[in-house]
Amino acid sequence: MAMKTTGRALSLRGLSKTFIEKKTGRELEVLDSINLEIEPGSLTCLVGPSGCGKTTLLRLIGGLEMPTAGEVLFEGVPVTGPGPERGVVFQEYALFPWRTVLKNVSFGLDIVGMPGGEARRKAEGYLQTVGLTGHEDLYPRELSGGMKQRVAIARTLAVEPRILLMDEPFASLDAQTRNGMQEFLVEVWQRTGTTVVFVTHSVDEAVFLGGDIIGLSKRPARVVDTFTNSMKYPRGRTEPEFIALRALILEYLTREMSDT
Repeated sequence: MAMKTTGRALSLRGLSKTFIEKKTGRELEVLDSINLEIEPGSLTCLVGPSGCGKTTLLRLIGGLEMPTAGEVLFEGVPVTGPGPERGVVFQEYALFPWRTVLKNVSFGLDIVGMPGGEARRKAEGYLQTVGLTGHEDLYPRELSGGMKQRVAIARTLAVEPRILLMDEPFASLDAQTRNGMQEFLVEVWQRTGTTVVFVTHSVDEAVFLGGDIIGLSKRPARVVDTFTNSMKYPRGRTEPEFIALRALILEYLTREMSDT
């Protein structure tokens, strides 16, 4: 099981974000007073209507954007910018095409000045974690989409973040590969105990992965529902419990996307 510790990994307090549209100069309110607590060692999914601000929320947690109001606290400390304790995996693989698989995974370790031999051993360990031992000398162009995303995850895990922020990382994969990557993520999460916050448009993906599934409203996004998923892993996608929770989340999404 995933490692549990005391305290809160993540606290969002009155978090709001407004952008200024470049063409018109008008204000665009994206997030509205979001309050949320994420427990250490949990796997939490964020769902909501398309364009509601899920990615913006993740970027605020990662310190890639600053809030207009409110604050993000990670382990009780205000987030004021990016940090190695918060690893981010995007939908795009963002691998360096001129670096081998091993060199891509060791990139962050090289940046912080870890000696070459130690960085290699550590990168090889994380390649084993993601099931890519034997592929160290391949280049990204020689990998499938699922393998590229495994390399991206291994590269993020190699710097040992305490929370993993994932922005629809499997959205571009075919259905079979996507299901396999979801199973793989659960295995890695259980093995490492890393706190995971996962943004997805897929209700099935959220039900398969999430312990808590946070439902956001239309823009400006607020937290309107929290669905607790008590199903044990591995989860059967055709089990009555799975189907019932999926129906509840779809009902909330339909309600949020309606004009009434």
